[in-house]
Amino acid sequence: MIAPHGFGYLGQALSSAEIIASLYAGPYRPARDDLVCSPGHYMIAFYAAAAEAGLLDEQELATYGHDGSALEAIGTERSPAVDLTCGSLGQGLSGAVGFALAHRLAAEPQARVFSLVSDGELEEGQVWEAAMFAAHHQLGSLTVLLDANDSQVDGQLSSITTIEPIADKWRSFGWTAFDVDGHDVNALEDALATAVEDPRPAIVVGRTSTVHGLAALPEGADGHFIKLPEDVAEAATAELEARLA
Repeated sequence: MIAPHGFGYLGQALSSAEIIASLYAGPYRPARDDLVCSPGHYMIAFYAAAAEAGLLDEQELATYGHDGSALEAIGTERSPAVDLTCGSLGQGLSGAVGFALAHRLAAEPQARVFSLVSDGELEEGQVWEAAMFAAHHQLGSLTVLLDANDSQVDGQLSSITTIEPIADKWRSFGWTAFDVDGHDVNALEDALATAVEDPRPAIVVGRTSTVHGLAALPEGADGHFIKLPEDVAEAATAELEARLA
């Protein structure tokens, strides 16, 4: 999806791949649950997962980011594969809280809500307002997956704003929290399985990297918006295909 353009949000796909794959392979049931992608530029990973799960025609992936395509590089209200994606960062959790509360009012206790949130969004006050609301109303059907990749458009998040200790802060707000290696599928699956059984809203903090899994990327690659010239794209493709052999 990225290679034809020569640049794009590859870093977000690399950092969140295992998180989203574990969600699709685990507790998420598309016909019943709601799925929220708060940071719209992460939609590339949801498109890929939906295609793997048979929820999206794989041939559509080739249209990603092209004019007129439903698979926009930054998700919008018409994006497939999710129930809600947001424009301004920090809004997705509020939408997810709305879904969870709506299910309660509609007496739909089996429906769950999953929301991907980026660590950069924790700089937004609206996230913490939504977190307080969810805990106060004991919205146990809500699970947040936090991609903690320490990357934002201005550089390393840790050099811009101190958001640690992340898990402890969510626990202080009344959530159950798990802090795991976001590239360890077994750890993610275990955390998600425990999270959905807890009566409190839950968050799984996945510690990740925007260059994980591709040795072909040049040293110092900007993880937020990776440039992918043809030679690097070919090397990356060969590297990935070699693992499948």
